[in-house]
Amino acid sequence: MNTPLMPDEIRQTVLRLLGEIAPETDLDDLEARCQLPDELDIDSMDFLNFVIMIHKTFGVEIPEADYPKYGTLMAASSSCRTSE
Repeated sequence: MNTPLMPDEIRQTVLRLLGEIAPETDLDDLEARCQLPDELDIDSMDFLNFVIMIHKTFGVEIPEADYPKYGTLMAASSSCRTSE
């Protein structure tokens, strides 16, 4: 039986995934509500890779229509938490 992750653990995991997509970015200063593609200067393919990484890491199904829900750190972390 898997123990559900705590909100801070989910946030840290999402930050780690973002670090793999944009390794040159200082994620310590990332605002929870900033638009990730703009803030991290990533293109649509990088953002798609981020969503795929969330799917693989958390095992959540993410329909294409829901991709925008993962556009901020807060929303991505929250979506992963509610999908457990």
